Amino acid sequence: MSIPFAQRLDNVETSAIRELFKLLGKPGIISFAGGFPDSAMFDVDGIREAATKALADDPGAALQYGATEGHQPLREQLAAFMQAKGARDVAADQLIVTTGSQQALDLLGKCLVDPGSKAIVEGPTFLATIQCFRLYGADLVSVPIDGDGVQVDELERLIAQHKPKFVYLIPTFGNPSGAMLSLERRKRVLELAVQYQTLIVEDDPYGDLYFDAPPPPSLLALSDQVPGSRDWLVHCGSLSKVLSPGLRVGWMVAPPDLLARAVMCKQFSDAHTSTFAQATAAQYLAAGRMPATLARVRQVYGARAKAMGDALRGDLGDAIEFVQPQGGLFVWARLTGAGGKVKDGNEFAKRAIEQGVAFVPGAPFYCAHPDASTLRLSFATADEAKIREGIGRLARAL
Repeated sequence: MSIPFAQRLDNVETSAIRELFKLLGKPGIISFAGGFPDSAMFDVDGIREAATKALADDPGAALQYGATEGHQPLREQLAAFMQAKGARDVAADQLIVTTGSQQALDLLGKCLVDPGSKAIVEGPTFLATIQCFRLYGADLVSVPIDGDGVQVDELERLIAQHKPKFVYLIPTFGNPSGAMLSLERRKRVLELAVQYQTLIVEDDPYGDLYFDAPPPPSLLALSDQVPGSRDWLVHCGSLSKVLSPGLRVGWMVAPPDLLARAVMCKQFSDAHTSTFAQATAAQYLAAGRMPATLARVRQVYGARAKAMGDALRGDLGDAIEFVQPQGGLFVWARLTGAGGKVKDGNEFAKRAIEQGVAFVPGAPFYCAHPDASTLRLSFATADEAKIREGIGRLARAL
């Protein structure tokens, strides 16, 4: 029997990262492959207290069906969370709670993408974004990035040429690039949104994970400096990287017409994000524990990022090049082939597995024109000793 699957499934493939995880059962392997936070960083006591208080204060609201837009106390806390980071005019009724920020991307695909619709994404970008938008039939266009984020002159050229439905960016410590869009470029992106009346989607799951100086304000926070830009801006946020992925709590700020249609599509998908998870998150934010949690996470991840950078420079030398990350979870690197060393990321990944260490080759993160010499390394889930050992194994795999 042949099941007649939807033709849209022809546009997507199984995640290369998920496939890689099947190879990680080897005992003693050190993994730099995952894109998730260290579970040791979770504030278990704080989350437990928040869950207990949610059940004690209003068990009906925590356990019953809820509004598709989201649990109102959480919407208010999330608005305050963004206001504290400079988006001063964000109100609770301007956002919806999503089941992780990834659902926000799915809702955007449902609301905006027709088969053949043009959308611009960074090259490289979040793999699930490529898969999600292609599932709905988007024709993706790749815009190059460098150490300062998306190249805005090239972005303008591509917007003018393709007239896309939207542009998707991860301006702050992007996945996989780790790049941080400069303040000057952020303002220029907002100006382009107004000039070309093109929707900009800002995905910001990593912006709170800076190591030293805070990053420039989000596009959302800067939008009040560029008249009219708020009408062309979507902002997606998440608690997954800073609190807990298991809560599956994200949010989306969008223009009213788009937000209304996203709510309608979310009703069809899951009715609402878990009310218990939302009530727990609301209590956690209200308790004021987030600043201390973020301070601890920043310190630990910052030390691990430094350890990885130092080890890469010391053990792999000129066979690899990268920009030292200023935040986030990733080192994005390129093999140079210097000294006759391996230059292909896929080949290097196979050799690395044989040496007991794993990472993700970079090619799948491009929607077009992949750079086969690239790779993504996550420093989040290995301690500094494991990082040094793992990079030593990588050196033996070259």
